[in-house]
Amino acid sequence: MTARPVLERVSAVQRNTKETQIDLTLDLDGSGQTDVSTGLPFFDHMLAQLAKHARFDLQLRTVGDLEIDAHHTVEDTGIALGEAMRQAWGDKAGVRRFASYVVPLDEAAVEVVLDLSGRPFLHYDIEPPGEKILGDPPFDPQLCEEFWRGLVMSAGITLHLVMLRGRNTHHIIEASFKGAARAFYDAIRVADDVLPSTKGVL
Repeated sequence: MTARPVLERVSAVQRNTKETQIDLTLDLDGSGQTDVSTGLPFFDHMLAQLAKHARFDLQLRTVGDLEIDAHHTVEDTGIALGEAMRQAWGDKAGVRRFASYVVPLDEAAVEVVLDLSGRPFLHYDIEPPGEKILGDPPFDPQLCEEFWRGLVMSAGITLHLVMLRGRNTHHIIEASFKGAARAFYDAIRVADDVLPSTKGVL
């Protein structure tokens, strides 16, 4: 079996609503270069971790109604990134499709299971103890579930994120983003020219 010819897997998404304005470009086969600004420094840090460890090149500008709270900014960024992924990987012929990782960060460990299934489903079982507000402007870690749900629904993937252990909120959330990143890196690799589905569509 010969490898599929390498095609550019890039996309650009603009999403403008009364709550957010988003301008995003994505290269799935980059080197982890990022230029990200959402107005939420902790969220920017997590998006940079996602791109770095998935080897995505990501440029992102999100302007949202942070005077209300961070919910719209985080959720809509997930929707836009999921759409960019879906556009960039196209028909998914030749991709490895499945990936799973357990990623530690000090005392924390998070399990990630991923399927580029075409069927959106999120299982999110991460509930950090202790301090729940991070950064300035403040970021509520509960919003991570909204980010992943927006991404999963828009990209059409199955994603399970499960906290195995942990005490530090920052460590737990960062381990989840790094774990998802490594799973994406594995799952989207082009191994050959065969569509990994008996249905003939993915």
